[in-house]
Amino acid sequence: MKQQLLRFAPWVALMVLGMFGTSTPANTEPQQRHARIRAAIEALRDANQYMREAGHDFCGHRGPAMRDTEAAIRQLEMARDCDRR
Repeated sequence: MKQQLLRFAPWVALMVLGMFGTSTPANTEPQQRHARIRAAIEALRDANQYMREAGHDFCGHRGPAMRDTEAAIRQLEMARDCDRR
């Protein structure tokens, strides 16, 4: 019985080291990554909300500005997410 335990001991030790010796997965990132891009997204969302609730159409520019703002938000989100690959 003792020989069997000694025979498997190195494998058990390797498994334990493998569980505790590995680093964190690559896809876990701190929240501070790309802080400027996240801030720009939030600022654009705020501006879009402001235009949506405004009482006037900014001399006809509100519609195109909102459309372009939404496109910019999508592009920034794709840029931010692209770095995670």
